[in-house]
Amino acid sequence: MQSEKLSSLLKIATGHHRAGRLAEAETLYRQARVAAPRDFDVFHLSGLVAQQQGRFAEAITWLTRALKVSPENGRCARSLGAVLMEAKRVPEAEPHLRRVVELKPEDYEGWDRLAYCLKIQDRLAEALVCHEKVVKLKPDYAVGWYNWGLTLSIWGRIADALVCHERALVADPSYALARFGRAQALHQAHRIEEAVAEYGRFLELAPNHFEAHSYRLFALHNLAEISREELFAEHLAFGRAVPAPRPPPFANTGEPKRRLRVACLSPDFRTHSCAYFIEPLLKHLDRSQFEIYLYHDHFREDAVTARFKTYAAVWRNFVGQGGPLVERTIRADAPDILIDLAGHTGMTNRLPLFARRLAPVQITYLGYPNTTGLPAMDYRFTDDWADPVGEADGFATEQLVRFAPSAWAYGPSEEAPEEVVAPSRARGYVTFGCFNNLAKITDPVLALWGRIMAAVPNARLRLKGRGLSEAPVRSAYLERFARVGLASERVDFIERTAGTAEHLALYHDIDIALDTFPYHGTTTTCEALWMGVPVVSLVGDRHMARVGASLLTAVGRPQGLAATPDDYVRIAIDWAVRAERLDSVRTGLRDAMRGSVLLDHAGQAERFGGALRTCWAAWCARAMPVRRAATAG
Repeated sequence: MQSEKLSSLLKIATGHHRAGRLAEAETLYRQARVAAPRDFDVFHLSGLVAQQQGRFAEAITWLTRALKVSPENGRCARSLGAVLMEAKRVPEAEPHLRRVVELKPEDYEGWDRLAYCLKIQDRLAEALVCHEKVVKLKPDYAVGWYNWGLTLSIWGRIADALVCHERALVADPSYALARFGRAQALHQAHRIEEAVAEYGRFLELAPNHFEAHSYRLFALHNLAEISREELFAEHLAFGRAVPAPRPPPFANTGEPKRRLRVACLSPDFRTHSCAYFIEPLLKHLDRSQFEIYLYHDHFREDAVTARFKTYAAVWRNFVGQGGPLVERTIRADAPDILIDLAGHTGMTNRLPLFARRLAPVQITYLGYPNTTGLPAMDYRFTDDWADPVGEADGFATEQLVRFAPSAWAYGPSEEAPEEVVAPSRARGYVTFGCFNNLAKITDPVLALWGRIMAAVPNARLRLKGRGLSEAPVRSAYLERFARVGLASERVDFIERTAGTAEHLALYHDIDIALDTFPYHGTTTTCEALWMGVPVVSLVGDRHMARVGASLLTAVGRPQGLAATPDDYVRIAIDWAVRAERLDSVRTGLRDAMRGSVLLDHAGQAERFGGALRTCWAAWCARAMPVRRAATAG
């Protein structure tokens, strides 16, 4: 084809392309490829339109050919890197993104993209170097400051992350996402009231940002003064706000007894608290009855992830994928039951997809201590202790399914060291400890801890959590301790540890674990008990304030359950000052756990499977009359 004709053809094609008429543009690009089989623009534009249509493999082919024709074209290298990222071929994307900044070192957006590429490979230190280059090249680039702050948060440098988000707002006060980032950093710094307020300010600017709605809902659980009714109303408001279009009809056959395809969606199929509780169930679930699909939603994969992959007939990682693509994938997989294991937690909120109903039966379980608020979420799995019959049912939009005596199946780490005798025996003083998420330490909690420590004047308190290595976080807690009369020299701060064995060994220095309230620990309670450390827990009026009752009852140690704040103080003091009482509740704790329902993994998996089967049978019973009517019509 003569160059004039090719130029005219491309002009028409790009006109369609810019107007969003992608099919028309692709038809003309196809003609151009035949006519000019070595033209850079033809290949590059063909790759771009294929990318926009979601045909990533084809896009990679054309962009690779374009780059061979013009190896020094940074624009094409950027495009190829971007589509490789979308196709989840991240390691292949990296050299192309590096090439972009090699060709043009002043390209701050190129450095920003490279930083993201490194971050999702869990190479955070390298990503942080790139982020710093971005803001040095363009100090007024709000997006760059925001992205740097996000990576710093993952790294655990919360104070620095907060500074970055505030710098983003200085650079561009209208950049709304910086408010979201600031809210997240305040949340991670355990400045909960400020975080809730900042989430609210962001949502005024972006009311349909449902991930921020979820973060705010999660933060509300750490406000001591919020009532159960207020929390429920907030979740109902979320459920009303999320779009819930009528789903397409499901092709799943309504046979109650057939083998079921069960899919679980979670960001936590990795070394994470949630994994300790879902892995025993998935490992032992009857494969003759259930085919398991696992949908991971996080950039981090590790040895725990590798184990989860062995439990799955199909494994997918949705990290970085937009909602429409995830929805198409799940609908194509056609699960009979889809289980949410995150609720309003996690870095990525997928609850809006559940609102669109992606499976005949949808269940929420484990990861979140409350209702989702979604009308399309059919069931929430729990137990009688955490959600008493009658009392709790009115505070859930889902139907509560109490499938076992305790809703948890705990898988202790194989790296856990052995139990030891109470360290106070050798030291001559008692050490209280709390390794719960620091955001759960409310002012009422501190008030009771102050009373306990005043009554046991030689006792010490050990806290462990993310951010305690940062001076601003420690100072904030010391100020709060001072208000309840607790001197700083009696408190030990421990930052999060890198390894599980190292973390669990810290329980060797703890005599008595003090649970938080109203938001109890779950993993931390199980870890303490497994390490032979008894737990004092104040029982409240909602799921998150009753998990301790479920766990301690399950292991036969209800002596640690307090009905009132005064009981909480009394139990802790009694154990601290009476060595024989402390010995009685510490002795044999690990054996008690071994003999409890928590470690009856096969039994819990069978009960879990039975509950899934019951939920499925209910759908079959509802669906059959509808199908008969449709057939008759």
